[in-house]
Amino acid sequence: MTSVNVPGLAPWQDAARTTEERVESLLAELTLEEKVAQLGSIWIQSDEPGNVAPLQDRFVVDGGMEERLRYGLGHLTRVYGTAPLSPAEGAARLRSLQEQVMAANRHGIPAIAHEECLTGFATYGATAYPTPLAWAATFDPALIERMAAAIGADLRAAGVHQGLSPVLDVVRDYRWGRVEETLGEDPYLVGQLGAAYVRGLEGAGIIATLKHFAGYAASRAARNQAPVSIGPRELADVILPPFETALREGGARSVMNSYTDLDGVPVGANPHLLRRLLREEWGFEGTVVADYWSIPFLASMHGVAEDVPAAGALAMLAGIDVELPETHGYGEHLVGHVRAGRVDETLVDESARRVLRQKIELGLLDGDPAALPQAGGNGAGPAPSPVPGTADALDLDSPRNRRLAATVAERSIVLLGNTARVLPLPPDTTFRVAVIGPCADDPRTLLGCYAFPNHVLDRYPEHGTGLPIPSVRQRLAEEFPHVELCHAPGADVTGDDRSGIGPAAELAAGCDLALLFVGDRAGLFGGGTSGEGCDAADLRLPGLQPDLVEAVLATGTPTVLVVVSGRPYALGVYKDRVAAAIQAFFPGVEGGAALAGVLSGRVNPSGRLPVQIPASPAINPSTYLQPPLGRKAEGITVLDPTPAYAFGHGLSYAAIEYVAMTTGLTECPVDGEIEVSVTVRNAGDRPAEEVVQLYASDPVAQVARPALQLVGFARVALAPGESRVVAFDVPADAFSYTGVELRRIVEPGIVTLAAGPSADEPPLRQVIRLTGDTRELRGARRLTTRTRLLEG
Repeated sequence: MTSVNVPGLAPWQDAARTTEERVESLLAELTLEEKVAQLGSIWIQSDEPGNVAPLQDRFVVDGGMEERLRYGLGHLTRVYGTAPLSPAEGAARLRSLQEQVMAANRHGIPAIAHEECLTGFATYGATAYPTPLAWAATFDPALIERMAAAIGADLRAAGVHQGLSPVLDVVRDYRWGRVEETLGEDPYLVGQLGAAYVRGLEGAGIIATLKHFAGYAASRAARNQAPVSIGPRELADVILPPFETALREGGARSVMNSYTDLDGVPVGANPHLLRRLLREEWGFEGTVVADYWSIPFLASMHGVAEDVPAAGALAMLAGIDVELPETHGYGEHLVGHVRAGRVDETLVDESARRVLRQKIELGLLDGDPAALPQAGGNGAGPAPSPVPGTADALDLDSPRNRRLAATVAERSIVLLGNTARVLPLPPDTTFRVAVIGPCADDPRTLLGCYAFPNHVLDRYPEHGTGLPIPSVRQRLAEEFPHVELCHAPGADVTGDDRSGIGPAAELAAGCDLALLFVGDRAGLFGGGTSGEGCDAADLRLPGLQPDLVEAVLATGTPTVLVVVSGRPYALGVYKDRVAAAIQAFFPGVEGGAALAGVLSGRVNPSGRLPVQIPASPAINPSTYLQPPLGRKAEGITVLDPTPAYAFGHGLSYAAIEYVAMTTGLTECPVDGEIEVSVTVRNAGDRPAEEVVQLYASDPVAQVARPALQLVGFARVALAPGESRVVAFDVPADAFSYTGVELRRIVEPGIVTLAAGPSADEPPLRQVIRLTGDTRELRGARRLTTRTRLLEG
């Protein structure tokens, strides 16, 4: 491309030049102080008590804006997301701050505005979508990409440039408080859904931020921010693949470091992860941003730096480009390190270059309006040009959003069991139905901890939930207008008040059916039973809810147990005693309607478990990815980790048959691909959607391998009586693992492929042989099994 000089424009302002030309011309204009300023951030915090980030109250920065903005600014932190501002108020606040940023630095460079978007745009009045664990339960990447595109369009229209999502931590222990924020326990599922979310967000013009890189969810005893003591093989084969998939196939432009330490080395001070692996091996060219306060934590929490200035030097040497949410270790301290020769200025240049490149890609250096909030833009395409003064027209809870939220919720709900065949309930039933439990009539129990009503509005009770969130009880009344619904909460999610349990049981005894809604209320740092900092000691239902369940079951009234939660709870003791059981992972603002629809049969359930449902609350919980020694071992131990419901499990109101499985070829080169065809049939009398799952096992390998592991899946719509064939094109790379020499290899030998409705003994099996010499995988590899739907 030939550069053309535009009169009156500096080279870095000239959109006709290449991005690299613009970056280099601006970088050359900046002083050391100005370059370092691009690596910092400011968070204008509210005065309300309570934290939305760990130890937030200890890191409040005082001082005038003029001095803090003197040399420029990299990021504006959560302008919308930490106080109940209307869209118009948030837009005005962001516009004012951006004007201050541009006026204060001599080149007029705006800041990147970032926000949380874990369950949608985390701001007042915005749609609170189902939590990520619910996305995973859909097994539907295309739907999650559409949802992310809608979230991205809202962010972009509001003048936001970067979203701190998705969470790609693979669940290792269900007691961890942030299980609700994850995409489950299988690295392939997490990678596929995570990459889909990234594509949707990035396609809307928002920088997606992968978090938390890496190992955060593998902490000892499932404690938040606790040390991680996993081996390099588990890190390589379980923890890292989702990040690689979301970078290579999703196109994420940012990564956030994990708070934790791996084998004693804090990730924020780990150049092996942030420079060698992420940049040199994977070729990542985007920005690494610090999780909130993780740079000062190197001194105060990890003890690997003597003070915050020293922590800033460690973080820069390790590879963190941008300090969030405030500038503590960078800024003048980093300038001092460079002047003293402790940090090479070329490292600052590299980081500043990445930040400036993203600002140019976002259009922030093309003129004033691109930095300011855009109005409208709630359609499917990119946000329109800014329309000053009309931000109050921005609808962050649009009908489109609600439809998407409803679809995700409906496809995420898992029918665990229906042994008494009481479901679905006909809308015109003459039953007298007891609606019991703390999750029946509390809208907040439908939402995750990063949904704004739970994340922020608990500090502003006068604002309520900030948007309409009908409870399950309200939606049941609409779904069953002619049914007598009798309500009693029975007990709260937490607390020791037993006074309601007796009346609830008495109510159930006088009804034909009991609908019992139990589970979690999400919060932060102990303010809930699920969420950041809300780790669990065991997997019993919280509070007095186990007593409530027992009291209702003791009445003998057929009971449908509905768990609305952020993590799986142990249900083994109830499994054979309830008439039916349903699992919903925080299904969002339309979750009440989705649950009512599943109960009535208006929605044929099609969600599948992205995590197992444990049988016992006390046995150290483990995920399905276990070698033979990690499974039931009679004669070796009396402890049985077999779950109540397996990974991938989920029932339908239609009977789905797994008819046949063929591979065509029985051999596949170690660098080849094998086609696997699975035929499924709807033997029921209603339309259904089946999630066909393909697993692989490696019976003889250099190291102990999982007994089976997901390598492909496809959601298939089936009319009554219809058969369809799902073709999986499985690359040999899907059978790779980290061998004895800690190199990723594909080994010749036998591989067993199995297809079915869950990881619990899939009914269809084929054996193939990988041929050739052991192959070492270096660089990029095939990360996705392509799927095709054929006629049956």
